[in-house]
Amino acid sequence: MTGREEEADDDGMSELPPWARDALAGVYDPCCQEKGISVIDMGLVRSVQVEDGVAKVELLLTSGWCPFAATVLTQVKDQIVSQPGITDADVEIVWDEAWTTDRLSPRARSILRFLPPPSAVPDRDAYIAAHSHPKE
Repeated sequence: MTGREEEADDDGMSELPPWARDALAGVYDPCCQEKGISVIDMGLVRSVQVEDGVAKVELLLTSGWCPFAATVLTQVKDQIVSQPGITDADVEIVWDEAWTTDRLSPRARSILRFLPPPSAVPDRDAYIAAHSHPKE
């Protein structure tokens, strides 16, 4: 893995290197851990770049007031540094882009089931019937 020059494009929604995606799939923001939604599914990882064995990871937060930011930063660094060929990692929060629900993976969106604004749903009962998951 030495000499990796992989990175996500600047749009924040591009694919992360597969090794980084795999490494971070088990890292959770404590607010979403009970639902099994990782930092990858939340769209919190904006980019991963590696140069000379040092990874630079950029994260977005769902809120600037997130009380768990330090925990997430530490867990991300630990997972990235444990990868072959990575000798160190600089994990930082970026503030030049706001996190939005557009960054959620389809899986996370399904679990969180964000609702449209009421004005976009002319028939509430029909909407609920069409989008309810039957209990097993």
